[in-house]
Amino acid sequence: MEERHLVAIDIGTSKIALTVAKVDGDNVQIVYYRETPSNGIKFSRVYIPGRASEAIRTAVREAEEELGIKITQVIVGLPKYEVRQEIATMSVTRDPGVCITSEEIGNIKDMAIETYPLENEDRDMLFGAVAQSFSDGVDFQIVEHDVIGMATDKLDSYFKVFVGQRKYVKDLRLAFHNADGICISREYFTPDAIAKAVLYDSETENGVALIDLGAGVTSVSIYYGSIMRHYATIPFGGRSITSDIKTECYIPERLAENIKLAYGACMPEKLQNLSEKTLQINSDTAVPVKQISVKYLSEIITARVREIVDAVMYEIQESGFADSLRSGVVITGGGANMLNIGNFIKDVSGYNVRTGYPKHTFSTADESAEAVYDPGAAASVGMIMMAKSENINCLIPCGISGAAEADQEDGEETDSPAGGSGTAGPGLDDEGRGNLFGYPEDTPDTDNGPKGTKRTGKGTKGNHGIRWVKKQIGNLFDTINDTYNEISNEGV
Repeated sequence: MEERHLVAIDIGTSKIALTVAKVDGDNVQIVYYRETPSNGIKFSRVYIPGRASEAIRTAVREAEEELGIKITQVIVGLPKYEVRQEIATMSVTRDPGVCITSEEIGNIKDMAIETYPLENEDRDMLFGAVAQSFSDGVDFQIVEHDVIGMATDKLDSYFKVFVGQRKYVKDLRLAFHNADGICISREYFTPDAIAKAVLYDSETENGVALIDLGAGVTSVSIYYGSIMRHYATIPFGGRSITSDIKTECYIPERLAENIKLAYGACMPEKLQNLSEKTLQINSDTAVPVKQISVKYLSEIITARVREIVDAVMYEIQESGFADSLRSGVVITGGGANMLNIGNFIKDVSGYNVRTGYPKHTFSTADESAEAVYDPGAAASVGMIMMAKSENINCLIPCGISGAAEADQEDGEETDSPAGGSGTAGPGLDDEGRGNLFGYPEDTPDTDNGPKGTKRTGKGTKGNHGIRWVKKQIGNLFDTINDTYNEISNEGV
């Protein structure tokens, strides 16, 4: 396989993290990682597309100038706030003389996604579905690994579907489209990307709560039996802590953020000599010089962290897996770097707690890229890991990738999973339906699934077919023109 490059952009409330990875076969090397201030982002989603575009453009241009490259496509994470989970079921009748294959299970998942009736299709988008268990009418609670290879005339599937806001996704795509027409090659569910970056198989199998402490949003994902069982978000994060410091000390937000990063800590009773240190704060405002002790600063921080942790513990209890988390809690995200926060969560929850650093499954080109091993880079690393096995090259013309480019040169029509900014994209189709884990390269192009399978699911709203997984693409200019027309017509 030829050398190619992946570019992942993590859109956060306080920062935009851009990662460039060089992929050569199974080898992945991070050649660039930088964080730049974000703008127009609220609760980890694009709030003001015009401002977000400027921040994205700045981050991309810095990478292009340093590496001497031209970025045409990027990998991004779907908005993770206000994503609700609902229960869906799917029943299929099949030939009992044919064993169940992984391909068949994949088709059943696609069926569940395409036929799930959204409550409000103008507002909602289906980000994806996660199979929880299966039943053959005799045995119940069969996990996906065990159902493959079984033979039955009927298969019932139980899913959790994740529904997000259509407007949030459209604003995300519009921000990239306005940033010099950058195309979105893949859209991934951010919590799943983070899990792939920091969790180990033994943890997801034995039960673990993954807490992502972001600037605007704190998310909690529950895994058990190697399956995501529960997901929820809390509209508080590191920026709420910064706001508390700003209010208490009457200082600008930027200064409050710097103080938090330098001296922020939980559990003032465990700071020892550090608690006696006093900070003298000189701001460029008319406010007189202030003095604040590190102990008092810690009390401010701990009060907000306790509120966040209490909300997280409520979600863990609501998941029904509070007693099944044998691997405890893993904290990641920028907030995981705060002093004593792991000990605080352990004292409040009773679970063992570890900090989730991105796994060393790749190398780095130089010291400047070493920051990719920080917990705050988990989402970026996870997206690179998810896109590694897909035929993506982010440094070539938009809408053409790998073998697809060669096929088009030969005059052949090519189905490609690549999408463009402002279009439905590979993660979501025009009807607002998608795949939680992104689409694999070899998605079966069939409406009825493999041999022996017949859909009998109830409550469907139209038969769109699995064919919507693959979309015909044009050249660079056609893609941009179509994108612009689509956005104009929809009135985004």
